[in-house]
Amino acid sequence: MSGARSYYAGLAAEGQVANLYERAGHRIAAHRWRGRYGGEIDLIARDGDTVIFVEVKQAKTHAWAAERLSQRQMQRICLSAEEFIAREFGAANINVRFDLALVDEMGRIEILENAYHGN
Repeated sequence: MSGARSYYAGLAAEGQVANLYERAGHRIAAHRWRGRYGGEIDLIARDGDTVIFVEVKQAKTHAWAAERLSQRQMQRICLSAEEFIAREFGAANINVRFDLALVDEMGRIEILENAYHGN
């Protein structure tokens, strides 16, 4: 897939996932939030006192999409999540969850809740 086509496919997948979270009653707090250390979080959702950091991966199949999340990327997301929480909530005790949203070529979405854990 070309760079531009891949970029727009990713944006579309993120939009689909955001809509799914909103339909489930979650509030989207941020799209493509970028921390100072270079990590980007695709979506940040709120569910009561829980902050959900969502990484969206789009590929031909859900399995291929899942394989696209690297250990290094998880670490960058976790660092950015820590920064987001510190900025938004200070020292408050906040529940955190890291979800992986997989989108296949047909637009089907699979959400893996608590797909990985912060540092």
